[in-house]
Amino acid sequence: MFTGIIECVGIIKNIEQENENFHFQIASNISAELKIDQSLAHNGVCLTVTSIENNMHQVTAIAETMHKTNLGTFKIGDSLNLERCMQMNGRIDGHIVQGHVDQTGKVTQIQSEDGSWRYTISYDPSIGNVTVEKGSICVNGISLTVVDSGDQYFSVAIIPYTYENTTMKHLKVGDTVNLEFDIIGKYVARMLNLPNSSH
Repeated sequence: MFTGIIECVGIIKNIEQENENFHFQIASNISAELKIDQSLAHNGVCLTVTSIENNMHQVTAIAETMHKTNLGTFKIGDSLNLERCMQMNGRIDGHIVQGHVDQTGKVTQIQSEDGSWRYTISYDPSIGNVTVEKGSICVNGISLTVVDSGDQYFSVAIIPYTYENTTMKHLKVGDTVNLEFDIIGKYVARMLNLPNSSH
């Protein structure tokens, strides 16, 4: 379990394909502190640390993960958001994030708003995911609050700290992002769509 509060940004140093699996070698400020078998969110995707060397760690993504997330678009030198799993002995900022990407979305608009930025992201609603204004959404592993919510899009406001300390500053219109919708909203949407549920 994660909170969507990014610890640091990592840089992809190597990508190696083995059959349908992809091994990512990542350098970061926290890599040396990790342990083998530890869960770590990479752009919101929960992956297991398989090796640690110097200030780098390695994780493996299977074919399904590559297809359902934006990891397949990454190249050597690209950056991604990193977060270790939550500890239950303190305050939990952000919101409850599982590290299981529901689907990807597309950045359709980036607006500068005199000190902050508004990102509009479109997604395919046919899968059944929904957003609500002032609700939570996880974009590339970042816990954010929905500003505007539509049937096929939502927007989020990015403050300067988040802009500077995550990969948001690298996003461009047309880029693909990982989306994990709020777990409570997913359960409510699922219950409303059950055959025997009353509306």
